Amino acid sequence: MNFFQAFIISVVEGITEFLPISSTGHLVLTSKILSVTQTDFVKTFEIAIQSGAIASVIFLYGRKLLDNKELLKKTMAAFIPTGILGFVLYKFVKNVLLGNVFVTLLSLAIGGLAIIILEKYFKHKDGGGDIKTLTYPSAIFIGLAQSLSMIPGVSRSAATILGAMGVGLNRQTAVEFSFILAIPTMLAATGYDLLKSFKDINSSNVLVLIFGFTVSFIVALAAVKWFLNFVKKYSLTSFGVYRIVLSIIYFLLIK
Repeated sequence: MNFFQAFIISVVEGITEFLPISSTGHLVLTSKILSVTQTDFVKTFEIAIQSGAIASVIFLYGRKLLDNKELLKKTMAAFIPTGILGFVLYKFVKNVLLGNVFVTLLSLAIGGLAIIILEKYFKHKDGGGDIKTLTYPSAIFIGLAQSLSMIPGVSRSAATILGAMGVGLNRQTAVEFSFILAIPTMLAATGYDLLKSFKDINSSNVLVLIFGFTVSFIVALAAVKWFLNFVKKYSLTSFGVYRIVLSIIYFLLIK
């Protein structure tokens, strides 16, 4: 992987990580376009640059999470399902699902359709709840929804936002809780993968990882702020349409 490829992939990661369009799906498809071979290091790079994106959320929400003990406990409750399933299914996800273009395209399309349908459903619901109204069983349900994002193309952001809206949170609160829940989830995923893949990192490619981290951090910071302003005015339906159109375009390009 050269620095140009690392730059493009890191920009894509930063933009897509917290939007409901699947960062993993976009990374798989972007790598396909750039002809980046899915070596062990590239897979590690794609997961490692998530730490740059998560650093942006820690920068924005870390103090709020630490200062609000109730929010911290609910976040950890939501993290438990993903933590357990991620540990159990780690090898299957990385060796079988990650990098599978067909699974990614199918997940993008189905996920897009789910967003459109559920947004129409939630439109007729109250959806006025905030973090204070979130119960622990509801937090665990959001965590279970998040676990679906282990399938490339599903989108962790979409799964958690829709899961949160499903238990009654308003859209803006659901988005913010999705950001906050990303902190333990992505730190655990990135840290575990780096421990498993440490052998693939050496002096010749560590600069690429640092470069990717920095780019994804800056881009993700801007993307998070933009998305928060977006959901104050609009639904997620446009993202659902985008996912379906994107899956069709990629399918036509790669078949």
